[in-house]
Amino acid sequence: MIKIFKPFVAAAIVTGLAATSAYAQTRVTYKSAKTTSSYYQMAVQIAEAMKAGSGGDIVVTVEESQGSVQNVMEVKARNGDYVFTTPPVLVSLAQGGKAMFKDKSDPAFDEIRALFPIPSLTMHFVMSDASGVTDFASLEGKTLLLGKGSFGAREGEKYLKLFGLEGKVEIADVELSGAVPALKNGQIDGFVTAGSYPAPNVIEAAASTGVSVLSLNDEQIAASKRARLVIPAGTYAGQDRDIVTTSLPVVAFTTTKMDEATAYELTKTYWEGKADMGAATPWWNGVDRGLMANITGKIHPGALKYYTEAGFELSDAQK
Repeated sequence: MIKIFKPFVAAAIVTGLAATSAYAQTRVTYKSAKTTSSYYQMAVQIAEAMKAGSGGDIVVTVEESQGSVQNVMEVKARNGDYVFTTPPVLVSLAQGGKAMFKDKSDPAFDEIRALFPIPSLTMHFVMSDASGVTDFASLEGKTLLLGKGSFGAREGEKYLKLFGLEGKVEIADVELSGAVPALKNGQIDGFVTAGSYPAPNVIEAAASTGVSVLSLNDEQIAASKRARLVIPAGTYAGQDRDIVTTSLPVVAFTTTKMDEATAYELTKTYWEGKADMGAATPWWNGVDRGLMANITGKIHPGALKYYTEAGFELSDAQK
């Protein structure tokens, strides 16, 4: 009886441990942007950092997205394992039923909560050296690719209108993924993209074609109602001076459906792994405690626990 009993007990213990291990593993779906964007690459890096920082206890699956608006809209159908990125202003619009969320309001939007800031969306007006364009005034008569449906496309259209260029620039009917080949082939004079710098498609264009990224003056920045951002000289091949442009904050969000323990671990692991991510890709080095000001709404209670323990200064609106 003893010989039979001991293996039975051992097997039961092993089975129990396996079940406990499987139960302890947290699975999260992280939705960011299109696979060609810098934000998709960031999502992959975050997934790897979560796996490494948690010893495999946190498994993040990255999903491609068509953009920030879609990410917010999906809150209505998602469960507590959903993490997504979007500018905080879109969350405010969704909760207020305004702009692109008009007549699409839903109680689920009120349950959106922030986790942590990520690098900001940075506007790039990328012009080939062959185009001779060095400022917005010389864009007239040129062919520009804006892409379709993305924040960068909508923002690009807005800027052309603000700067008196609406109808004076030919807009290429090409997806943003085809921007660099189209630029190389001379089909377009430039393209607009919004991604944290250094943006992969701008790196490719600068290295293979020779480009200049347009700077905005103070009046143009004021008219855009976006934050001023400087891309340091040397960020892209052939860039010998700083680029002055605009940016829009981006934050990783979840909802109140996520349990506090998971939100705590995600936030803690993110901040503790950020230095290693920065060593691999420069865009993470611009993320520090100062970017917490980009979070204009409520932070998830689990994330709040981490921020309190780590001594972050938070506003009353974030708590």
